[in-house]
Amino acid sequence: MKTATNTSNNIITRSYEEYYQVILSYITYRITHRYEAEDLTQDVFVRLLDYKQMLRPDTVKYFLFTIARNIVTDYIRRYYKKQEINSYLYDYSVTSTNETEEKVIANDLAQTELRILGAFPEQRRLVYTLNRYQGKTSTEIAGTLQLSRRTVENHLFLGRREMRECFKKCI
Repeated sequence: MKTATNTSNNIITRSYEEYYQVILSYITYRITHRYEAEDLTQDVFVRLLDYKQMLRPDTVKYFLFTIARNIVTDYIRRYYKKQEINSYLYDYSVTSTNETEEKVIANDLAQTELRILGAFPEQRRLVYTLNRYQGKTSTEIAGTLQLSRRTVENHLFLGRREMRECFKKCI
C-alpha cells in the first residue's frame, strides 16, 4: 500500500513540475487575469490530490486538463453571476439618503414659502393658496372668488414668478 501512495505522490510531483506552466497558460488564455489564473492553477493541482488513487502516468495529463476546464467553467459562471448580481443591486438598491436633513430643508422651504406668501397682496395670496394647497384649478378658483379665469391665471403667474425669484435668492 505504501508503494501505491509513493507512486501517486511521484505522479503528482512530476505532473506539477511538467504541466504547471502549460496549465497556467491554458487558464490564463481563457480568463486573462494572471493572478486569478495562478490561483486557479493551484486549485487544479489541489483537486488532483483528491483523485490520487485513480492516477496513472499515461492519463494524468488529460485528467489535469479536464480539471482545469471544469475549474475555468466554474470560475466564469461565478464571475458572470457576480456581475449580474452587482448590476441588479446597482439598478434596484436604494441610494443612501439623509432623510433628516432633507426634512429640515423641506420644512425650511415651506416656512420660507409661507413667509413670502404673507407679503402677497390679499387676492393673489388667496388665489395662490387655493391653487397650491387645495389643488383647485383656475376655473374653480374663478367660480369661488367671482373673478374672471384670466384674472386668476394672472394672479397665479405673478405669484409663482415672485416665489421663484425669492427661492432663487434663498438657494
